[in-house]
Amino acid sequence: MSHTALLFPGQASQYVGMGKDLYASFPLAQRMYDKASGILEFDVAKMSFEGPAEDLVQTVHTQPAIFVHSCVAHALATEKGLTFAVAAGHSLGEYSALVACGVLTFEDALTAVKHRARYMQDACVTNPGTMAAVLGLDFATVVDVCTRASAAGVVVAANYNSANQIAISGDQAGIDKAGELAKEAGAKRVVPLAVGGAFHSPLMQPSPEQLKPVLDELAFSDAHTPVIINVTAKPTTDANAIKSRLIEQLTAPVLWYPTLQHMSEMGIDCAIEVGPKKVLSGLAKSVLKGASLLSIDVAADVESVLAECGTSAN
Repeated sequence: MSHTALLFPGQASQYVGMGKDLYASFPLAQRMYDKASGILEFDVAKMSFEGPAEDLVQTVHTQPAIFVHSCVAHALATEKGLTFAVAAGHSLGEYSALVACGVLTFEDALTAVKHRARYMQDACVTNPGTMAAVLGLDFATVVDVCTRASAAGVVVAANYNSANQIAISGDQAGIDKAGELAKEAGAKRVVPLAVGGAFHSPLMQPSPEQLKPVLDELAFSDAHTPVIINVTAKPTTDANAIKSRLIEQLTAPVLWYPTLQHMSEMGIDCAIEVGPKKVLSGLAKSVLKGASLLSIDVAADVESVLAECGTSAN
């Protein structure tokens, strides 16, 4: 039997048409999308299925659309008998993981995501910034590069995605200087990312302070299955710890590579990416060696993944 982890994607995994066949194939998907549209006050199904892409890519639409897709895919798989030993989500995806682990209801988590997306988009307008991927340097070296580049502008290591792929985040001057220093330090490439702002950096202020009262109004429960948290890369089931980390997460780096390393140490032999695309599955290949790497994105995946990976957590 399989020792299974669930991986939930974050922003940049969206595509026009995502979730459309799930909605067409399963009444549960229709009910969840319809409920979500009422909470969000826009038609998230229409936005997800039809776009246009330039609207779907806006943070206020992207984050809820990915979250709903992931939660729908997980709910459908759960109906078919899917169980798991641990879960994690990349940035936004952490909210989907919390729903899967029983920390927040779908409705409450979507309320949080709705506000989170708005506050982050507002911060992007107030504090313009961008991101870049540094390839070929380890995390410690990138942190050092950002520290030295910070004399030119705001720049921090934001996403620890793999052993040698680190996203940096900050204002344009800081990113430019860090790019120069990274190349001097031996980086293979520094690739600008098409993002709306400097996510997981100090430029996301004041979104943590804005999000806190929203989270305070929601009912957090201890997780029934451990969640590996972005900010610590450690598993927890404690509701209060999870809640506080969600606030820190907005300006702290996403420790995704250490998260995958922890899963490897747990003996995970099947990882299922739940939501649009296969970005996280690609990142997992070099860490979860020998594990089955699967995804639940479209309707056909719901049955095929369970057949291949099994339904037991242990």
